[in-house]
Amino acid sequence: MSGIIFDLDGTLIDSAPEIHAASVTVMQAHGMDPLSFQQVRGFIGNGVGVLISRCIATTDTPETPDLHAAMSRDFHEIYESTFGLTTLYPNVEATLRALHADGFRLGLCTNKPEGPTHAVLAHFGLTDLFHACAYGDGPYPRKPDPAPVRHVIDQMPARHFLYVGDSEVDAETAENAGLPMALFTPGYRKTPVEDLYHDARFDDFNQLRPIIEAIAPLPD
Repeated sequence: MSGIIFDLDGTLIDSAPEIHAASVTVMQAHGMDPLSFQQVRGFIGNGVGVLISRCIATTDTPETPDLHAAMSRDFHEIYESTFGLTTLYPNVEATLRALHADGFRLGLCTNKPEGPTHAVLAHFGLTDLFHACAYGDGPYPRKPDPAPVRHVIDQMPARHFLYVGDSEVDAETAENAGLPMALFTPGYRKTPVEDLYHDARFDDFNQLRPIIEAIAPLPD
């Protein structure tokens, strides 16, 4: 068996428009001026808690535990209620289905909490394609700690593994876990590609299969 472990936001799905819209509603509800799309897009990758803290830090409002908890709760309620602005990146579904059909074990490792992860996978009909998942609210540290990746690996006995992600967090996660990485370049990274840990890069999911065959092929 070979295992391919995917990040979610910025890799399989473009959720930035949905996350930005939810942040606008939450910030306005708490008396704060909303941020631009590019600002919020740059906050994605370390989980909702970090995103909320970064949003608050751009304002004159001091962050308190109660404020952070309230804004996080409001964000989850809004974000989990609709996925009208979230899209799959081109050729993601066809690639995942082909890999699954051909016998690859597929895993998911995300800093998104379990609830919204299940909701968005169900929305796109992808839930049954993944053999193992790790979430941002699981009983282990969040990425870039390697623990969630190891949690996925422990559930996916395989000879070879490849991590597929888009960001600085993903590159650090793969490096910390000692895994080869394929970097999806259109995602949410802010660092130049050449400065990130990776073994291969691609800008369309149609290009991923040759990378997998070279790094994590199925056994003969």
